[in-house]
Amino acid sequence: MRSAEMDAFVARVRDASDILSVVASYVPLKKKGGNYWGCCPFHSEKTPSFSVAPEKGFFYCFGCHAGGNVFKFISMIENISYFDAIRSQAEKLGIPMPDREKSEKDVEKERKIADLQRMMEMAKSFFHNCLVKTKYGTAGLQYFAGRGIGADVIKEFGLGFAPSAPGKLRDAFKKRGVSERLLLEGGLVAERQNSVYDKFRNRVMIPIADDRGRVVGFGGRVLGDGQPKYLNSPETLLFNKRRLLFGLDRAKKAIREEGKVILVEGYMDAISLSAAGIKNVVASLGTAFTSEQCRLLLRCTDEICFCYDSDEAGQRATMRALSIVRSTGARVRVLIVPDGKDPDEFVRKHGADAFRKLLKEARSIGDFHLEYVQRTNDIRTLDGKNKALKALLPVLKESNPVEQNEYIQRLRSTLGIDEGIIRQEIAMYHDDGMRAEYRPRAERPSVRTVDDAVRRAGRALLRGAWHDPGVAVMVVAEMGEEPFPYPLHEKLLRYLAECAETGHSPSEEVIEETLGAEAEEEISHALIEEVPEKKDSYEACLRVLLLAQLRKAFEESRLRADAMEREGNSNFLQELSKSQRIKQRIDELNQQIKTEETNE
Repeated sequence: MRSAEMDAFVARVRDASDILSVVASYVPLKKKGGNYWGCCPFHSEKTPSFSVAPEKGFFYCFGCHAGGNVFKFISMIENISYFDAIRSQAEKLGIPMPDREKSEKDVEKERKIADLQRMMEMAKSFFHNCLVKTKYGTAGLQYFAGRGIGADVIKEFGLGFAPSAPGKLRDAFKKRGVSERLLLEGGLVAERQNSVYDKFRNRVMIPIADDRGRVVGFGGRVLGDGQPKYLNSPETLLFNKRRLLFGLDRAKKAIREEGKVILVEGYMDAISLSAAGIKNVVASLGTAFTSEQCRLLLRCTDEICFCYDSDEAGQRATMRALSIVRSTGARVRVLIVPDGKDPDEFVRKHGADAFRKLLKEARSIGDFHLEYVQRTNDIRTLDGKNKALKALLPVLKESNPVEQNEYIQRLRSTLGIDEGIIRQEIAMYHDDGMRAEYRPRAERPSVRTVDDAVRRAGRALLRGAWHDPGVAVMVVAEMGEEPFPYPLHEKLLRYLAECAETGHSPSEEVIEETLGAEAEEEISHALIEEVPEKKDSYEACLRVLLLAQLRKAFEESRLRADAMEREGNSNFLQELSKSQRIKQRIDELNQQIKTEETNE
């Protein structure tokens, strides 16, 4: 949570930081014009496109579009969070963090976490011994043998078995001094009618560890027809599925050696692949891949291959996961397991070599999206075409120029939408994406963007509004409630207008925190780019935005009128009249621009 004390601390560190000396300690720079230039440390290039403007306190790369202030640079170059970058810079400058004394509640929480961690290690040993040293584990050993999992894998993963009796673990742990309350808080027992019983019964047990190898919970697969088939530990102080990836602690070495990670849905998929010799695999503990899990992966590699189940639920889950990872700069592919099988079934039936062959044939993120969107939308209708194009815009935006051109041609043919309209929608699309600390260090793609008059006009207004937020107030008032041509500029200009109205100065930290990494990059671009001395007035730039806004509204209205007429809807005349009024406004603005150019 932000506080006046913390804001003052951040401002003090920022003011004391020399972005030029910080960047120059990592990147050789040469002065050219008013800025300093060098080869970008975040993507491979031979011609310098990375610029630092020390007087403005920003850096920006015109190749991969990384940009921001000194803290953003440190966070990206060191692959740490934005706040950790602030803290690191403060330590270097000898600026102390605001004091924060631990409360009794904090001390109690730390003690409880330590107790829970010790108990989880005890539980891992208990379940493992039940599997390999007692008669209770016979059924569990048979189950694992049937899935091709032998003694070596059982030992490696610490696999175990939970007996059927309702109180085996409870009674054993009470004898060792573990309180009933701690058992409840750790999710090893559950409460019913004033008594507690073992939560996991008649299940093979899979210890779930964090990325440092500390056991934080368990997954249990029932033997027989009981329900639920798979049961995980409940949310506890230690166990949070959003922040965990099964097997990551063991797979890190193989992931780095292979240069990629294979992500599957469940722990049995990961264990079976590992047993087959495919070690660079982790599981997301279900179908809900999260940004926190993505961050863990990107610390190890910048290439992720999704291999979820090939049924419809698994493919929907893949689409959701791709929406999280696509804007991170990671290289992403999708492996489709044939015949509706999951990875566990496939590798047991066909072997590791067949799975590796599938891995080589994995689809690109664009191909997978194109196939999925066309399969799940009725592209014979106008509504279906719009939905399909809207769903594909994020992927098209992130594609390199060659891929993007190929996808556009395929869409033009499939959807029957004019290529120019598709390119315009791509140019205007903005996705906040993920915060910069989720992006893999030094592997950002070099992306060629469409830098048309609309975007240049928007940046000119941003440049003026950063130094005089009153410019933003004017722009927001003139543009009204209708969407701006470029949504990212709209967010930034509305933020700067709010600063003017509340009397606050614009803050890079607020932009990074509330509007996203791309917003800070765009501000950096606007402030760093060198523009000719003779530049358009704010009023002229505003007219460019208004024209783009009206042209888009006209095209949408015209298409609606055409569709309504084909459907026999008599209201098409009313919609056609609306489009004509918009066209008249466009003509008036064009005439105004022409007159002013003549007078000059």
